[in-house]
Amino acid sequence: MKAIVNLSDVPVLERTHARAGLFRSQSLLSGQEGTPENFYLQLSQTYSDFASPRHRHNFDQVRVQLKSDADFARDGVMRPGTIAYFPEGVFYGPQSISGESATLVLQFGGASGSGYISEERFQAGVIELRQHGTFEGGIYHRAKEEGGRKNQDAYEAVWEHIHGQRLAYPKSDYAQPVFLDPADFPWDDEPGQPGVRRRHLGRFSARGMRLSLLGVAAGHSALLAPHSLVFVLQGAGQAAQGAWQQHATLQTGESAETVGAAQDCELLEIHIPPLAH
Repeated sequence: MKAIVNLSDVPVLERTHARAGLFRSQSLLSGQEGTPENFYLQLSQTYSDFASPRHRHNFDQVRVQLKSDADFARDGVMRPGTIAYFPEGVFYGPQSISGESATLVLQFGGASGSGYISEERFQAGVIELRQHGTFEGGIYHRAKEEGGRKNQDAYEAVWEHIHGQRLAYPKSDYAQPVFLDPADFPWDDEPGQPGVRRRHLGRFSARGMRLSLLGVAAGHSALLAPHSLVFVLQGAGQAAQGAWQQHATLQTGESAETVGAAQDCELLEIHIPPLAH
């Protein structure tokens, strides 16, 4: 097991961001800066003052709604329990929040190889751009030399500032984000693993990212896929590196990993194959 992160061990930080409204987050796991496979996993808390315009990214996202609703206008509403895939290059939103929202957010380099900017570098870019303009409601505004203002999506502005070039968005096979209600998918017994069942939620993009839910009965063990991030929706258990609780995150390495359930568990497995594959 590469990592076990129990949410109770991670501080809640209030930080600057490029959208509007109060933003608190817990940083769970991240990848390697500057690589096409870089990723960032966080639990974010947003409130009714949050605002994000309709926009798109050059990376993939998986979101899991844990508390309250997140409204993405024409794309639909993520209610507690909803799992969604946001493909690179695809517009979504505008987004608004009802009350106090908690969402697990995974952002990672997609099949295009465009990669993902680390959270630290992105926040530094926001600070640097504030010397030349302002961020308002998810839009970056800067004065034009000939007068007036240039308006640009906040993330796009930071990306171009960091890379010194225009952002070229990759094409996608998807027309919009994919919202999933796990209750719509059947449980299948996992072959060769007594006490374990799986809900296959789908395989996405040319990279082959797979989403599934594992149900593990207390006293039984489950085999987790290599190159996976696993979020504990319910239950608690044990792995070679130590104990994990509800809302912990487990990261596997290049080999499959075995975990044991001390209680009945439900685990979200996000399998992200290396780009070389």
